[in-house]
Amino acid sequence: MNILWDFDGTLFDTYPALVEGFVALSQRDLDRAEVLRWLKVDSKTAFKHFGIDEDRRDEYKTLDIQYSKDSNPFEHLKEVLAAVENNIIVTHRDRESANYLLDKFGLTNYFKEIVSVEEQGFNRKPHPSSYEFVLKKYDIDFVVGDRELDLLPARQLGIKTVAFQNRDIEADFHLDSYAEFIPVVFENKSM
Repeated sequence: MNILWDFDGTLFDTYPALVEGFVALSQRDLDRAEVLRWLKVDSKTAFKHFGIDEDRRDEYKTLDIQYSKDSNPFEHLKEVLAAVENNIIVTHRDRESANYLLDKFGLTNYFKEIVSVEEQGFNRKPHPSSYEFVLKKYDIDFVVGDRELDLLPARQLGIKTVAFQNRDIEADFHLDSYAEFIPVVFENKSM
């Protein structure tokens, strides 16, 4: 079995760090729940909603890396990764910070490849180009993500989808915890 994973909010609980980085960028005392709600759509939409110029994206990435160093992987993730033949990450996060977190928690060896969308010249998700790149190398059984933009390209390419901690998006499977992954997804993969 081969799985394509999103990183932020899917493998690692980076949203607290993403929210704090966004609030620091805004230089305002924003409501963190509202910031999270908009970031769950995507950062471009959050920038627009809060009136932050897109020219500050590099500054936001720097703050994100700084704040996310203390982020943790989600519980029971390691058991799922160990049960999969090939795990591939497609992320907007830069490769260095993704590797830092994977190394910190001993997860690096579970991943066959990391595709860092912007670093490798792909269009940002939900554009399917990064997923198409992965499909040339691996027969992907599932795409796991926490936002619509993670799953939309998978649906366009006919790949089954797993929504993590977000029941408001369309998916073949919805999970609130990785403890559910094997009994819900693996055992029902032919659905």
